[in-house]
Amino acid sequence: MDEEVEGVLGALADPTRRRLLDLLAAHGAATATTLAGRLPVSRQAIVKHLSILEAAGLVVGGRVGREVRYSLRPGCLDTATRWMSALATDWDRRLAAIKRAAEAAEHEDT
Repeated sequence: MDEEVEGVLGALADPTRRRLLDLLAAHGAATATTLAGRLPVSRQAIVKHLSILEAAGLVVGGRVGREVRYSLRPGCLDTATRWMSALATDWDRRLAAIKRAAEAAEHEDT
């Protein structure tokens, strides 16, 4: 697993950060103050969560006057999705091999 995927999965592990992504997806770019008003978390905590999301490449902050507005960057999710899909395909292949071996053993016993 590469560092980009690890960063995304680590960032997504926290329910508050997932909720922030949901809010940004539903309402578009927002400030930390606006996001804090929609969650039972302090503005300072929101800023920390946003910095983790930004480090993972999931959001980007841009200055608009005196405010920093955060918006989604879904490209990193695509990378993580491809990794998870490849992992699922690999597990499906392994499980199919186990099933074939079990069925072959069952036929030998009968």
